[in-house]
Amino acid sequence: MATTIDMIPPPHAPAFLTGCGWDGAAILPLAGDASFRRYFRVRRGTQEAVLMDAPPEHEDSRPFLTVASHLTGIGFRAPRILSHDLSAGLVLLEDFGDLRMAEALSARPDRETETYQAAIDLIRALHTHPAAAALPLYDDAVYQREAGLFPEWYAPAVGIAVDHEGYRAAWDAVLARLDRGPVVTVLRDYHAENIMLLDDGALGLLDFQDALAGHPAYDVVSLLQDARRAVSRELEAAMLSHYGPIDETAYAILGAQRNAKILGIFTRLWKRDGKDRYLAYQPRVWRYLERDLLHPALTEVRAWFDANVPAAMRGGYWPEAA
Repeated sequence: MATTIDMIPPPHAPAFLTGCGWDGAAILPLAGDASFRRYFRVRRGTQEAVLMDAPPEHEDSRPFLTVASHLTGIGFRAPRILSHDLSAGLVLLEDFGDLRMAEALSARPDRETETYQAAIDLIRALHTHPAAAALPLYDDAVYQREAGLFPEWYAPAVGIAVDHEGYRAAWDAVLARLDRGPVVTVLRDYHAENIMLLDDGALGLLDFQDALAGHPAYDVVSLLQDARRAVSRELEAAMLSHYGPIDETAYAILGAQRNAKILGIFTRLWKRDGKDRYLAYQPRVWRYLERDLLHPALTEVRAWFDANVPAAMRGGYWPEAA
């Protein structure tokens, strides 16, 4: 059963806004996401801002503030932090408007190539900077923990018993082939629903609070193997060429790791959090994963999937649950 996100502003929001000079502002529902965070548009006269409600018992907003400061400090468009009260879980942000890359391309598909080129240009430029100093390392322990969401959540949801130890061993073998340098800021959720098209032609960045210091191929995979928006093989190839030299082995390994993780996360959102809308994206994620598994560097993980996950269980999405 789907869960309706409560978009009633927290009761302490008006006092917070008064304290940062926005007294009497209207607080309007904007969006919820796959976490406990909610967003509201704050409007007073012609002024607008975004209020992020991130309950501190569920969300730590300090990484968001740290990464936003790093990104703006090196010339990228993260929302400016106007005010915050971390104990209350409230952050007032610059309003980037409503034009996300995903919706912009739905309205103007003829601009797909140029828009993706701009997104690739942005991430390539970010990769010329060292990783933010405060970021934890995106290491094998994190890769394993994330990939492990597949057997933890997806497998029981489709009613199959799988070899957990063999899965971890397969990933150990595959991750050993991953080139370890250079280390850059990895936003970890860089895709068309988290990229804003701003009025001045720049691209704005959202949802980067989980950033880590890791491999540059990860965010390229995140953009070009987008769970929420179909990216054609032709566009993917063109954008990989536009990015320039990229480690194809790392791209395949991190693509498989990310897509296995996403299948687990989307299942968890349904089973644990009652958010079943993400199930509809699973067939696309499976297609990406199956393609990534064909790379020779994924031999052990591909063999595990072949031995543990029957073909009938490799499409995702259970209509009766939606």
